Amino acid sequence: MEKRATLIPEDKIAAIRRAVDIAEVVAETVTLRKAGKNLLGLCPFHAEKTPSFTVSPEKQIFHCFGCGAGGNVFSFLMRRDGLSFREAVRLLARRAGIDLPEGLPPKPGRREEETELLHRANRLAAEFYHRCLCREPAGAAAREYLARRGVSETAIANFELGYAPASWDALIAYLTRRGLGIALLEKAGLAVPRKNGSGHYDRFRNRIVFPIRDEQSRVVAFGGRVLDASTPKYLNSPETPVYRKRETLYGFDRAREACRAQGAAFIVEGYLDLIALHQRGIENAVATLGTALSLEQIHRLSRVAGRLILVYDSDEAGLRSARRCIDLFRKAHADFRRGDVFREEEADTQILVLPQGHDPDSFVGRHGAEAFLELARSRAMSLVTFLIENAVRTHGLGTEGKIRIVHELIPTLREIDDPVARALYVQKLAERIGLAETVILERLKAPAPEATKPAAVPRAAAPSAADRMEERLVAMMVQFPEILSEIDVEAVLAEFRDPELLAAARTILDHGREAPDRFAELLGRLEEGPVRRRISALALDEESWTRKGCLNLVGRFLEIRRRQDQAIELQKAIEKAERERNDAELERLLLEKQHLARRRRQESRALLKGKSTEA
Repeated sequence: MEKRATLIPEDKIAAIRRAVDIAEVVAETVTLRKAGKNLLGLCPFHAEKTPSFTVSPEKQIFHCFGCGAGGNVFSFLMRRDGLSFREAVRLLARRAGIDLPEGLPPKPGRREEETELLHRANRLAAEFYHRCLCREPAGAAAREYLARRGVSETAIANFELGYAPASWDALIAYLTRRGLGIALLEKAGLAVPRKNGSGHYDRFRNRIVFPIRDEQSRVVAFGGRVLDASTPKYLNSPETPVYRKRETLYGFDRAREACRAQGAAFIVEGYLDLIALHQRGIENAVATLGTALSLEQIHRLSRVAGRLILVYDSDEAGLRSARRCIDLFRKAHADFRRGDVFREEEADTQILVLPQGHDPDSFVGRHGAEAFLELARSRAMSLVTFLIENAVRTHGLGTEGKIRIVHELIPTLREIDDPVARALYVQKLAERIGLAETVILERLKAPAPEATKPAAVPRAAAPSAADRMEERLVAMMVQFPEILSEIDVEAVLAEFRDPELLAAARTILDHGREAPDRFAELLGRLEEGPVRRRISALALDEESWTRKGCLNLVGRFLEIRRRQDQAIELQKAIEKAERERNDAELERLLLEKQHLARRRRQESRALLKGKSTEA
């Protein structure tokens, strides 16, 4: 909900809402395509392969029909970037060139204040480390190391690389002089308490420092690399209130637009690998943060790039990393299209294994960017091809090896829903290992182990015709609010049975009397929850309403509810006749019940038929 406790003037909020196009804001994160009057894309808030995330440029709202997220441009930013309403307003005000009064809003809440202080601490720390690298004599060794690794001065500036002095408390002293308390520095992951309780020391010492940024380019954490052979080679910030490793990718803030423009993203494992690609013009590249690729990171990349290419070294460690990610990658992003089988360049998820002895940094350093891109075009493999080649490499093509290869790949082949795609993959595997297709097909027909079968999910009861009418009435109120002045709204709402739809209808009614054309503002007034999700979903239905269609819908709804009430009273009378053993009355009432049942069936059929014609 947009909290008016911030005291930002309503006219300023309205001006920002009018000046900013939600479609442009969402398109920075989601690849959208035209779908009637609306725009459609993959939801940025949950994993999906079929687009269900809808944006209405006309109403300036969004809704996901998969997870239920919905709202206006402020709520989109709040959900996407974890912002408060106040932060979202200020960000969009800057974007629109609208000045907010100085001194507004009043003092933020405790959580917002802590978040701002953590961002300030990280920003000042990044500036401190960068100055130590570029200007201080103590940073000379780090400068020489980066020069040997081919990192240019431009790249050092662009990524704001730094150096953490060998001192135990240089950063602590710098930040505390600027008014930041030691408890805050510990919470930011910059300071570590001594085990004996005698104070704190700097987490990063005598290391090259890589600032890690969120999607808004705010520094949220750091990675540090040693200059020699000491261990640990890399040291990373712990998770904090502003930093979650599973949701963050190094370089994503700089790579996002290039990923969207090229429709593809390279994923590497090291900071220097990422920088090496960027400074040679391959800017659609990101890096993981010392951990295996996560579901959240895949979702984030999938929002801006249709094709993801995992880049690994050819040594055993690199192949082990690829195998570790493969199941997660397949389930989260891979779409087993028929073209993937023989046209590897069309696969939406690919694995690129570099030549022996190379990582991305060394390869582009020796062969250049064009050679790297050509290698990706010619040698990147789809997931199934990689699994086949990896199995052959691991088990060999002897008799026992072939048995193990088939056993290893059967679960993957079973997951491919498209029968044509599955048949093509079976053919490819059979040709690669020199085995008859019929042998593999027989193994596929065998029942899967019980442990792998998903538990049956009970189906929810289908909504009744009257329930569907309630939903359509709310949709009518959202999409054709001018009808509200012509109907007895209270009489209609009195017949609602669904509490969520009733709450939604009352909210629409109250708001419609004030400003029927400002729907995005209505969503901003609602708490995140079932009512807001229901309203935003109904608002995006593309139905052409007319005055006559609306009045017909209202009339039928009231008539059906009247007959439902009549049926309830009739059932009570039947039960009374049974108790009193009044056979003649019971026979009359049962005939009347049959007559009402026939009419209800006829009305249900008429409702379903009339849904597409009445308007």
